[in-house]
Amino acid sequence: MVNAGTTGRARWLKRILWALVGLALVIVGTLGTGHMLAERKRQRHIDVAVSDVPARSDAASVARGAYLYASRGCTDCHGADGAGKLFIDEPNGLRVRGANITPAAGSAVATYQGVDWVRTIRHGVKPDGRPALVMPSEDYNRFTDDDLAALVAYLRQLPARAGPAAEVRMPLIVELLYAFGMVPDAAERIDHTLPPSQPVAEAVTPEHGAYVATMCIGCHGPQFSGGRIPGSPPDWPAAANLTPGEGSAMLRYATAEQFRAMLASGQRPDGAAISGVMPFTSLRAMNQIDADALYLYLRQLPPVASGSR
Repeated sequence: MVNAGTTGRARWLKRILWALVGLALVIVGTLGTGHMLAERKRQRHIDVAVSDVPARSDAASVARGAYLYASRGCTDCHGADGAGKLFIDEPNGLRVRGANITPAAGSAVATYQGVDWVRTIRHGVKPDGRPALVMPSEDYNRFTDDDLAALVAYLRQLPARAGPAAEVRMPLIVELLYAFGMVPDAAERIDHTLPPSQPVAEAVTPEHGAYVATMCIGCHGPQFSGGRIPGSPPDWPAAANLTPGEGSAMLRYATAEQFRAMLASGQRPDGAAISGVMPFTSLRAMNQIDADALYLYLRQLPPVASGSR
């Protein structure tokens, strides 16, 4: 005769088993749906109104473009020679390689016209209307027309180099977050109706510092309050709060000289190393006027709670 208690336990075990099977099916279904939605989002068409910038090839424009390329984060993703660079390769499967942006046949920009450069750099949208994944166009959206024209002039005269194709490989969890808008691409973060920034004098002023600071938006947020970088690998530290007040990273730098030394060395005044997530390859190329103006601008910002994106 079967014990009633044994029968009851068997019944509960069956229920738990079916619950686990159901949960597994929900998870698989959610991940499958997330992958499908993420792919649909990657392939979406984005209409943006794009105006060309002047085509330039003069020595002064190329020199200015070379400086912007070296100091505004481009080398950290595309390499010093523009042939592309693997800059994220995580055990969880997140892998990102910047595109080859030299004039080589078959490169990502081999057939670019003037408006294609503007659409990609300023708006994070490829010539075919799809989003340029991982491209931090929110950092470059506020470029003046002169600076954007100078950067394009420099890129167009780069020596053609062979390089592998761009690569963006997301683990399933990141795909899911991307699909449901928790990890936005640059095209989602940008107000595409904003006109280009108007030129300001290159001087150690808050106005020029505000222009330089646009290169910090992608990681530190539009209010420069830091926090977790959307879509970043789990082992990346949160971006620092650059606004004044309690918990601000700026409290470490009593002078512009200390701040400038940090940009050049990747170390705080006490000698502690700062995470290599910071694009020090580019930051150490920043000239003194830009670095001191950036410091002045950040020091006069209103305090904002950390992570208030």
